[in-house]
Amino acid sequence: MAFFDCHFHSDALGVAATMNVILPQPSTSQIGMAAQKHGAKHPTLLLLHGLSDDHSIWMRRTSIERYASKHGIAVVMPAVNRSFYTDMAYGPKYWTFISEELPAIARSFFPLAEERELNYVAGLSMGGYGALKLALTHPDRYAAAASLSGVVDIANRMQAFPQDAMLIFGEGAEVRGTASDLFHLAEQVVRSSQPSPQLYQICGTEDFLYEDNVRFRDYLRSIGLEAKYEEEPGQHEWGFWDRHIQNVLEWLPLPNRA
Repeated sequence: MAFFDCHFHSDALGVAATMNVILPQPSTSQIGMAAQKHGAKHPTLLLLHGLSDDHSIWMRRTSIERYASKHGIAVVMPAVNRSFYTDMAYGPKYWTFISEELPAIARSFFPLAEERELNYVAGLSMGGYGALKLALTHPDRYAAAASLSGVVDIANRMQAFPQDAMLIFGEGAEVRGTASDLFHLAEQVVRSSQPSPQLYQICGTEDFLYEDNVRFRDYLRSIGLEAKYEEEPGQHEWGFWDRHIQNVLEWLPLPNRA
């Protein structure tokens, strides 16, 4: 695999932005690394960070480079600060950045596939919310989305972060039933004629977000939206996410698994 620490200007944010990118590099001489390549342009996983982290965290806390290598998949890991992947009421337009600008910029820099069938998104905690938000808002762009310990009920959870909620959504803003609400977005996908992305939801039973995840799982089932759901003993911590990002990579509908 090749690793890039990429710094670039974002028109959407109006400032310099950052992302880590790992790309497949087939080799017969890398010690201890399996490698494969699918074609001229790489299947791509957009991998999102949580509330207190940045673009570097997946590389620092997991072996994502080694895990991705055997699957022949590119991984793009951007930084969005504490934005909840949203155009902030009092801050930069991080939703525009992550949903529109970043994919175009990354593809202009690197040989990344554009087809829906070769694009996936995953994340942990706040990033799990961002992953599901992207895939449910744009089911025409993403074939699969995975949430690890995700903030799936943002209207409920943001009560614990009043300052962030005010900066992101505005004073007294109602989130439920809007384009920021995953329950609402899931219902919109069911009502549309577009194919649903494959969904994967995992949460530890001791995680403070566990009850929210169970409620979201049950809601998806009630509206007929299929999702793979897993739970096991675990808390909101990197040992759990390091194990389960490997499961996510095994689950992704890559071309050689058709």
